[in-house]
Amino acid sequence: MSNWQLQDAKARLSEVVKKAAQEGPQHITLHGEPVAVVLSEADYQRLRKRPKRFVDFIRNSPLKGVELDLTRDRSMPRKVDL
Repeated sequence: MSNWQLQDAKARLSEVVKKAAQEGPQHITLHGEPVAVVLSEADYQRLRKRPKRFVDFIRNSPLKGVELDLTRDRSMPRKVDL
């Protein structure tokens, strides 16, 4: 990640955009404080994509249909000396 002062980012916008596409997000600061980030289109689309719902994740699981034994062990717990 690169940091750019706002005046440098404005003067070298094409370089900032190219670096965002090739190297990743480019941070822009104003008076030393972060104010913006330039992202590649691919990074932006990845962030915009809605995450899968948990229900859909479970429904599409490769373990769908596997039988699990979920019965509880009813035996007495072991004795512990305190």
